[in-house]
Formats: sequence, structure tokens, C-alpha cells
Amino acid sequence: MNNNNTTITPSEVIQTRRWMVQNCSVLWLDECMDETCKDYQNILTRLKTITDNINIFKQRDTCIDYLTDAQEDIKSFLVVKGSMSQQIMSLINDIPQLHGVYIYNDTEILHEVWTKKWQKIKSIRTNIDDLCQRLQVGIRQYHRDSIAISFITVHQIASMNNLNQLEPTFMYTKIFKEILLKMKPNSQTIKDFITYCRQNNSGSPKNIDKFEKEYQAQSAIWWYTYPSFIYSMLNYALRSMEGDTIINMGFFIHDLHQQIQQLHQQQLSSYHDKPFIVYRGQGLSKANFEKLQKTKGGLMSFNNFLSTSTEQNIALGLAYSVSEDLDMVGILFIISIDPCIKSAPFASIKEVSYFKEEEEILFSMHTVFRVGAIKQVDNNNQLYQVELQLTSDDDEQLRLLTDQIRKEVGGTGWQRLGDLLLKIGQLNKAEELYNVLLEQTSDKSEKAIYYNQLGYVYSTLGDYGNAISYYEQGLKIQQKILPSNHPNLATTYNNIGSVHDNMAEYSKALSFHEKALEIEQKTLSSNHPDLATTYNNIGLVYLNIGEYSKALSFYEKALEIRKKTLSSNHLELAVLYSNIGGVYNSMKEYSKAFLFHEKALQIRQKILPSDHPSLATSYNNIGGVYNNMKDYPKALSFYEKAFEIRQKTLPSNHPSLATSYNNMAKMYYNMKDYSKALSYLERALDIFQQE
Repeated sequence: MNNNNTTITPSEVIQTRRWMVQNCSVLWLDECMDETCKDYQNILTRLKTITDNINIFKQRDTCIDYLTDAQEDIKSFLVVKGSMSQQIMSLINDIPQLHGVYIYNDTEILHEVWTKKWQKIKSIRTNIDDLCQRLQVGIRQYHRDSIAISFITVHQIASMNNLNQLEPTFMYTKIFKEILLKMKPNSQTIKDFITYCRQNNSGSPKNIDKFEKEYQAQSAIWWYTYPSFIYSMLNYALRSMEGDTIINMGFFIHDLHQQIQQLHQQQLSSYHDKPFIVYRGQGLSKANFEKLQKTKGGLMSFNNFLSTSTEQNIALGLAYSVSEDLDMVGILFIISIDPCIKSAPFASIKEVSYFKEEEEILFSMHTVFRVGAIKQVDNNNQLYQVELQLTSDDDEQLRLLTDQIRKEVGGTGWQRLGDLLLKIGQLNKAEELYNVLLEQTSDKSEKAIYYNQLGYVYSTLGDYGNAISYYEQGLKIQQKILPSNHPNLATTYNNIGSVHDNMAEYSKALSFHEKALEIEQKTLSSNHPDLATTYNNIGLVYLNIGEYSKALSFYEKALEIRKKTLSSNHLELAVLYSNIGGVYNSMKEYSKAFLFHEKALQIRQKILPSDHPSLATSYNNIGGVYNNMKDYPKALSFYEKAFEIRQKTLPSNHPSLATSYNNMAKMYYNMKDYSKALSYLERALDIFQQE
């Protein structure tokens, strides 16, 4: 048995990894395989030069089970003997996790008509070296096509009063890059990374050992281009915004950026200040291509490190090969570069790359371009050329966008990244990041911050028990290290109070909010935004216990402060309008209720993406007013809009989903459609019973 633990031999049980840090794997299926045979060892050795992640199967059904059980964003490349391919293609061609099939047929070429029938067949070769070469090209092309790209339209730039409309990866990599450039890697960070790789089976033991022994900061580019776990691990982590891997690879990303920057400085004189062109051929999904078309004149960022070539024919060939896939559009990027631009380092890496024969220009991560002309190539609606121009710090729109991101995302270091994830609604990613940070720090004040942020994550996810637990752990630390009237204590009291309110524990909620108010009235100015938050929270409790006049009084105090300190389209105003609308609805003053709920909805529709949970709240509230007015069809229409958003964005057991089911059930009951009413009530009950 091969003792390489990234190779799954037929006698082993396939183990699920704690976290798959590579985004593709090679599967080798051969029912006649003989592990003692020289040919077997030769093929395995050749495959290992391409990837660390090799999975070997003797049985067809076991291989198919592996494919269908894999995560959908982990793509597999299957190497299979010709005779077996004819048995298996009809069973696997439509499996989404399968990216391509490479057939090794050492005796004869398979019939062309049969091979063209199956889209997933990428190559057929009688020579294993030729096949492995095609496989290597296929894997590199897949990595190239799966790079994270963000598109920012002219319209989005023009309405930059809120970041929620921007693609999360754009902001994520922007903040992440700023954090990394301020880092000072040390030998311990590399040791931590090696430990992480071994614990997660990130690569073969041989390559992890090699990295441990040989890695130096000046070899970062070589390791990035070397066919091992580093390249795919990094690209997958940046594409999926996977915090744990990104933190552990932070030193490498820092070193890679620094080496590109150093080479850029060394090579600057060779450009003679003359602009030049580089090329990149890759595939885009049809959805991303539509985004690209809408971005003409806007900005586009490659959120990983970007590989380009000075040779147009090579890039065009790659774009052509992708265009044969009906689900993709082949793109030839024609990129204009002004070498005088210093804000986006790039360099020729020919002398330091593993692939020294390639004329490659490598750009640092999160390089931003302006999108120019988009033209069809050779009347092929699957192939386009797109002109890009490198932006500089002097680009006014990019500068404004960057300033807005920095303004809205506070904190320092990794905490900035977590705060950004919370702001853009990436709750699971934020939870993952804060747990990693919590494990790594011994600083009490930092622990208090991370406990509070985790409390917020769980509260938003509807897991109120965990939310209280984390908030209380943070509070215990704060009570030990902060004065009794510190504003941070007021924030935590407010957070705990809000969770108790969500749990219908109103007396506890009011008690915590009043503790917060007592501190804030002593320490803050009368127009401070935190006071508005506390007034709003107290108003919500009074609304829930039916004391509407008190609720309205506190909401109006909050609104008075907010109007003085915020723009007329700020989301915080939408929250207050929504809450005041709720009070008027409960007081049966429906025209006033509509007025305030409509104000809230208009702000949210201007600022938020169409599937944001806050829009669901507005739709649900308006549905509630129609319900009270006994206009059940209109109420149902708004409840359904709320449900559609919640179903997309919330966990399947979230209390808000149960509320939606319950609301729709009531409407169907009132409309005498009892079977639908019962169906929705049962779904609501299923969720409530899980709490």
C-alpha cells in the first residue's frame, strides 16, 4: 500500500477531510490495476508531478460514489482506461463535480463519433506522458478559469453611499491585502502553516516536507508556480473567502507580493516608460460574462494573483479551447499596462518561475482594471476579446471606492476582515474567522471583542442560546478589565438585551437595555448615535409587550438623533421607520403604518441587494398591515416576497422562516384554502420544534 496519505488506494476507506483546501482532484480508475507492476508505479509517479491530490480506484461504482459525494465546488479530473471509459461515460458525464475525462488507451484510438458524444471527454492519448501533459494543461486552465473576479458597474460606483451592493470578494480581498502588507511574517507563522497543512492533508507529505525544508521568502514565486498544493490551496481559499486557510497562508501571500514588487522595481528601467500589452485567455461562466458586459466603462478586479502572457497566440489558444464548452464563454483579455503605475506591482517571472520556458507576467492580488471595448471574435458567440486598462491610485472612481470601504470598515488587523464579513452578511465566514482568532490570541481585550462578534453572528443566525453564551463570556472579561461606566459595556448590555427580546424574555431585555442607557446618559453627548440605538432597543421591547405609547416615545427619540447625524437614505433610518410603522400597525392606525413601512422599503430598495434579509423584513411588515386590514391576497403577496428572500439567505431552521410559513398559513386559512394552510403550519411547527 502506498503510504502517501493524499492517495486513496482501493483497500482504504475514503476519509472526509476536515476542510478541503484544494479545489480539484485527480481520480485514476483502472479495474485491472496491479500495484506491484512497473507501469502502475510509472503512471503514479507521472501523476504526482501534476498534483498532490490523487485518488485511485479499482471499482467503477466506488469511483462514481466518490464523485457524487464530493463538494460541488471541488472539481475532479478522471484518468481512465479506454475499455472502462465506454462502460462509465453514460453514468458520469452529467455529474457536476466531474470537470473532465482523460482516456488512456494504449492499443487503439477510440471511435471519433463515440467520443464526440460526451462533452466531458477532454483528451484521448495512447502515450501516458502525452496524456499527463494534457491533464496538466487542463488543471492549470481550470485554476485559471476559477479565479475570483469582481465586477463594479458605473452605476454602482455612482451610488456608493453603501457597500452592500458591491461584490463581497472585491471588498474582502481589498481589506485582506491591506492587512497583509502591514504584516511582519516570522518563522513561527511558517511553522504554524506546516502544522495546518499536515493536520488537513493539504498536500503530499513529501511536498509538505519539501516546503518546510526549502521555503524562503525569495522562493515564493517558484513555489506558487510549482505543481503542488500551494497554488491550488491559495486560489481556492481566496475564491471561497475561507478564513482559516487565508490566515495560515498570510505569510506566503505577503512574501509573494513582496517578491513581485521587488522584481517590478528591478525591471522598471527595461520598459523605458512605454506602455505595453499583455494577454490572458480564460473562460467565464455565462453568468459572469453577463456581469462583464454590464461593467463596460466600470471596474473589474482579479482577486487572486493574476497570470498573463506577452504572447497573444498562447492566450488566444486558451480562450479558444474554453469556448468549446457550451457552459462557458472564452475570453481573450487584452490588457494595456502603463509601467509608471506603481500601485499595482507586476513582473516578468521567467527567471524565477518553475516554468522557465513561459513568458509570464504575474500581477499581485486584487489588481483593478477599467473595462473597455468588448468584441466578438470570428462571429463566435462563445468567444470574445475584452480590452482592460490597468488603474492607478490617481483613478478618481477607484480612490473614492477605496476610501468608502476604509471608512465603513473599522478595527485593526484581522478584526477589520471580520467586521467586513459581518457588514456584507457573510456570517459563516465571519464565524470561522473569529473562532480562529479566538484560538490564536491570549490578549483579554481581543478575546472580549471576538466573543462579542461571535455573539452577534449567532444572534443573527437565530441561535440565541449560543449568542447569549458568547456575549456573556465577553461581558465577564469586560467587567474585569474596564471601568463600570465604559461605553463598551453598554454595547454588550444592549446586545444581550436584544437577544432576550428575540427570545420573548422581555423583562430581562428591558433590564439590560436600561443598564446600557444608564451608562450612555452619563458618558455620551445627547446626540450620540449609540444613544439612538439604545432608545430604539427599548422602544422595541415596549412594542412587544404592548405598551405602544412608550414604544413610540422611544422610537421618536431615536429618530430625532438619527435625522441629525445621518443622510436621508441611511439604513439606520430605515430600521427606525420600520419600527415606528410597527407601532402604528399595532395601534390600528394603518395609513400611518403604511407611510413608515414604505419609507423603510424605499431606502432598502435603493441601497441593498434584492435578496437582502432586511428587504424581507419590510415585505413582511407591509404584509402584516394588509392582513390586519383583511386584504388577504395582498398580504399573502408580500409574505411570499419575504419568504423567497428568507429561503435563499437563512438556514433552513431559522425562526424567521417559521414566521413566514406561519404567516402564509394564516392567509391561506383566511382564504379557506385549508390544505395549503395545514401544509405551511406543519413546516412552521417542524422549525419551532427544533429550537
